[in-house]
Amino acid sequence: MPIPEDVTGDEIDKDVRQELQSLPKGLAEDVAKNLVMVANLIDEDPEQAYAYSKVALRLASRVAAVREAAGFAAYATQKYSEALAEFRAARRMTGSVELWPVMADCERGLGRPERAMAMAGEPEVQKLDKAGQVEMRLVAAGARRDMGQIDAAIVTLQSPELASNSIQPWTPRLRYAYADALLAAGREAEAREWFAKALEADKDGATDASDRLAELDGVEFVDAIDPDEAIDADDAEDADDADDADDAHDADDAHDPDDADDDAAAHDADDADDDADGDKSE
Repeated sequence: MPIPEDVTGDEIDKDVRQELQSLPKGLAEDVAKNLVMVANLIDEDPEQAYAYSKVALRLASRVAAVREAAGFAAYATQKYSEALAEFRAARRMTGSVELWPVMADCERGLGRPERAMAMAGEPEVQKLDKAGQVEMRLVAAGARRDMGQIDAAIVTLQSPELASNSIQPWTPRLRYAYADALLAAGREAEAREWFAKALEADKDGATDASDRLAELDGVEFVDAIDPDEAIDADDAEDADDADDADDAHDADDAHDPDDADDDAAAHDADDADDDADGDKSE
């Protein structure tokens, strides 16, 4: 697959670059460039990112960072079985528990929320850092909702991280998930309060909390130009153009008889001149 000229491979994380040092230099550069493309495209064009990840995987399937990137690309395209296999492979290579929450979420994606719940109770969760533990809590709450246990999902999300006034990278999503669960339970007033808190923490627009708040407040967003009205306007303009063309054609038709009369008059005048010339010659 084509790699833009401005992509050098040097953009990758230093830890990943270190992993690639086990490869021949030329091969390492090719793998690095494909991994950069995965990272650049995974949000805006997941299918393209997935395609680049498959190239990297063909080149260096024994590199943990490559297996992890392939897993996230598959996850982004909802290929959960493939993603789970790649994450497991990466975990075997590194021994890290970092991917545990996303592995559990793959189980949810495969329609197995009970397995995700089982993973939430495994010792690996205690080895996660704070961000990983919050992520695991979000996955567990989602699994509860998958099983129709909305009240249990709400309880799962209640935590010191949720109650904290400190804004952390996970805060918008945690507050949003809690608000959404409250709304699903019919607790609209509380849901509105937490959607507002999520919006307050969401400086990067990671959630659609503002839209959810607007919906709860009964605000409707209307396009500045209604597509139907635009079509009607175009039709009216076309009709006006057709009328103008007809008017012009009618005007031409109206002009033709006058031209004929002028031709006849000119012909009669010529005949009269010819007669007069004939009389003179006599």
